[in-house]
Amino acid sequence: MESLIGLVNRIQRACTVLGDYGGDSALPTLWEALPSVAVVGGQSSGKSSVLESIVGRDFLPRGSGIVTRRPLVLQLHKTEEGLQEYAEFLHLPKRRFTDFSMVRKEIQDETDRMTGRTKQISPVPIHLSIYSPNVVNLTLIDLPGLTKVAVEGQPESIVQDIENMVRSYIEKPNCIILAISPANQDIATSDAMKLSREVDPTGERTFGVLTKLDLMDKGTNALDVLEGRSYRLLHPWVGIVNRSQADINKNVDMIAARRREREFFATSPDYGHLSSKMGSEYLAKLLSKHLEAVIRARIPSITSLINKSIDELEGELDHLGRPIAIDAGAQLYTILELCRAFDRIFKEHLEGGRPGGDRIYGVFDNQLPSALRKLPFDRHLSLQNVRKVISEADGYQPHLIAPEQGYRRLIDSSLNYFRGPAEASVDAVHFVLKELVRRSIGETKELRRFPTLQAELAAASNEALERFREDSKKTTLRLVEMESSYLTVDFFRKLPQEVEKGGNPSASAADRYGEGHFRRIGSNVSQYVAMVSETLKNSIPKAVVHCQVREAKRSLLDHFYTQVGKKEVIFFSLTSTKTLVKCLV
Repeated sequence: MESLIGLVNRIQRACTVLGDYGGDSALPTLWEALPSVAVVGGQSSGKSSVLESIVGRDFLPRGSGIVTRRPLVLQLHKTEEGLQEYAEFLHLPKRRFTDFSMVRKEIQDETDRMTGRTKQISPVPIHLSIYSPNVVNLTLIDLPGLTKVAVEGQPESIVQDIENMVRSYIEKPNCIILAISPANQDIATSDAMKLSREVDPTGERTFGVLTKLDLMDKGTNALDVLEGRSYRLLHPWVGIVNRSQADINKNVDMIAARRREREFFATSPDYGHLSSKMGSEYLAKLLSKHLEAVIRARIPSITSLINKSIDELEGELDHLGRPIAIDAGAQLYTILELCRAFDRIFKEHLEGGRPGGDRIYGVFDNQLPSALRKLPFDRHLSLQNVRKVISEADGYQPHLIAPEQGYRRLIDSSLNYFRGPAEASVDAVHFVLKELVRRSIGETKELRRFPTLQAELAAASNEALERFREDSKKTTLRLVEMESSYLTVDFFRKLPQEVEKGGNPSASAADRYGEGHFRRIGSNVSQYVAMVSETLKNSIPKAVVHCQVREAKRSLLDHFYTQVGKKEVIFFSLTSTKTLVKCLV
C-alpha cells in the first residue's frame, strides 16, 4: 500500500507537471499547501553532505563558495528490495539516470542553463525524483546556502536575494525546517537558526542538525546543544558525521560512510549515550515519521484543498474546452453542437431569458411613434401648399364640385413620407439583431477557444440578417404603397358635403376657390393621413417581426449549416482533416 508521503510526492509532482509550478492556476497553491522539508544552512555548513547521507548516494555538485544556485526539490520514493536505483528529472521525463555522477552533471548543467556559468542564483527549482530501496519516502528541498558577503561576480544584493528566497519557502506554515549548523562554530552565530527562529519562533516546525561533530577541537563537545540546554527546540537535535574531504577524494561510498558514522557515535565517550538518536539514518527516519504525522493530521484540509483544486481545474478545462475528435463525423458534430449553443443563447436574448430583446420592442413603442409624429405634415398640408397642389392638379379646367385629383396628389405625396419611418424601423431592428449576435457569440463559452469559428458564425449570421432586412424593407414599403394604391372610400363619404341641401350654390362656388375651401381640404387630408398613420404604426412592427425577428429565430444559421455540410463532403472526398479543422481552430 502506498505511503502517505509517497502519495503526497505524486500529488506534488502532478501539480508541478500540470500547473508549471508558479503559474496562475490552483495547482501552485495546492503544491505549497502540501507538507515538505526545506534544508536551510549557511554555505559550507554541510547541507549537501547531509542530503547525500539521507539518500545514500553521492549525487550533488560540490565545490567552494556558492554551489547550490537553484532550489532542488528532491522527492525520495522507497521501492522494493532488489530493484535498481534510478533518478528522474522533471525536465527530462523520459530519461532514467542509473549513474548518479550523471545526475550531478545534469544538476550542474540545468543550473547553468538558467543562470549561466556565473555565481548568480535563480528561484526556479529543479525537480529530481530518486527511486531506491535504501531511502525513506520523503520530500526535501535543498536551498542555496546563506551567506554574509557577496564575492566577485555576484551582485551586492546576493545576500538579501538568497535570504528572501529561503524565507519564501520556510515561512509557509506547512514547511518543516531542517536547520543545518556546523558543530565547530558557535550556535549563537548560526544563520540557519537565526532565520528559523524568525519564521518559527515556537520551534514547532524546526529540526536542528549539527554537522562536523568529528571536527571539533579536542576536549570540546556539543552536548549542550544536542541535549537542548544551550538552544532549546521542540524537537530533539540530531548530530551528523559526514564524509571528510579526504573520504570524498578517495571515493568512499555512502554505505561505508554510514558505517563509520554509526561507529563514531557508538564509540564516542561524549555521545555514546545518544548514539541511538544520532546519525543520518536516524535523521531520515525521524523526518519521514514526522512528515507522515503532519500529513495525517492535515488530511482533511489537504482533501478539501484537492477537491477545490479539482473543481477549479474542471472549470478551467470547461473554459478551455474538451479535446476535439479527429474523425470527420465527430468534428462535424462538434461544429453543430457549438452552433446550437450559440443559437440557443441568441434565442434567449430575443425571448427574454437574457437582456437585449426588449430593445426591439423599444423600436416599436418609442422610435416608430416618435418618427411618425415628427413627419412634416404641417408644412406639407399648409394653406399655401394645398392651394398650389390643388391648382396644379386642376390644370386649365378648374374642378367643379370636389378636387379629386388634388386630393389624390396631396394624399399620395403625404403617404410617401411614411417610407422613412418604415425603413428606419427595419434598420433599427437590424442593428439590434446584429448586436445580439455579437453578444451571443461572446457569451457562448464553448466557442471561446475557436476564434475562426466565431468569425465564421458572425459572418454567416450577419449575412442572413442582411437578407432578412431586405425582405423586411420590401414588405414594409409595400404596406405604405398599398395605402397609396387604394384609398379608403368610406372615409371620404362621411365627410360633410360642399353644397348642403337648400344652400346657396353661387356662394358655394365662390367659396370653392377661397381660403376656407383649401383649409377644409388640408384638414380632410390630414385626418386621412392620421388614420393611415395609426394603421401603419400597428402593421409595420408586424411586418418587421415577421420578416426579421421570426426568421432570425427560425433560420439564422440555415445557410451556414448548408455550407458546413458541403465541407463534410469535401472532407470525405479528400480524406483530410484540414477542412473541418479550419472551421474549428
